[in-house]
Parts: sequence; structure tokens; C-alpha cells
Amino acid sequence: QVQLVESRGGLVQAGDSLRLSCAASGRTLSSYAMAWLRRAPGKEREFVARISRSPSNTYYAESVKGRFTISRNNAKNTVYLQMNRLKPEDTAVYYCAASRLVGLLTSTSAYDYWGQGTQVTVSS
Repeated sequence: QVQLVESRGGLVQAGDSLRLSCAASGRTLSSYAMAWLRRAPGKEREFVARISRSPSNTYYAESVKGRFTISRNNAKNTVYLQMNRLKPEDTAVYYCAASRLVGLLTSTSAYDYWGQGTQVTVSS
């Protein structure tokens, strides 16, 4: 079992930056591919970014490519999402997730463990 806990999100203005973190307990994160997904109001949960186990290859949704960066620190059992140049359309609940699979892992069904989610609101 893996327990994932996201850091608090927040309310920011368009163009601002925000970093989310996801701390894991129960098992070492180095055994899992990790990802961030989000659910905007009235929409289904969608893939944002993924980082593989090792080496740490990354993959991003087109909507965030060039603005968001996913990274991991296996020694700290933590995954991060650096979000720059935020837009109002980035407003969503952001979830950290872990998968034992390999590949692009853009489907929500690929993930075995989920955090509780954290709200990010971007005002215009």
C-alpha cells in the first residue's frame, strides 16, 4: 500500500507560479511511475504529467507542455509539480497518483494509488 498526500494548493493570479508536492508513505516511490492528474469543474479527470521510475523520463499533456515540470526526489519519497505561467483554465483539483505499469500512462485507469487532491484556483 502507498499513501499519497498532496501539499496545499491555493488561489493565484494568472501568470503566477505554484509548486505542488506529493509525499508518499508505506512504500518507496522509486518502485512506481508517478503522475499528476486534475479535474476541472464540470469535467472528467484528465492527465497532466507523468514521470517514469528510472530513468526519470517525463511526459506532459499538450495543454501544460512548456509551463509545467514534474520531478521526483526518491530519497525524500516526494514528487513535485512546478506550475508556471498559470492560466484560469488550469483551475482544478490536482491529484498525485502512482502506477506500477510502464508506458505513457495517460489513462486514469493506469494508476493504483491516489492522493486526496488539492485545489488550485487561478483567477484572471
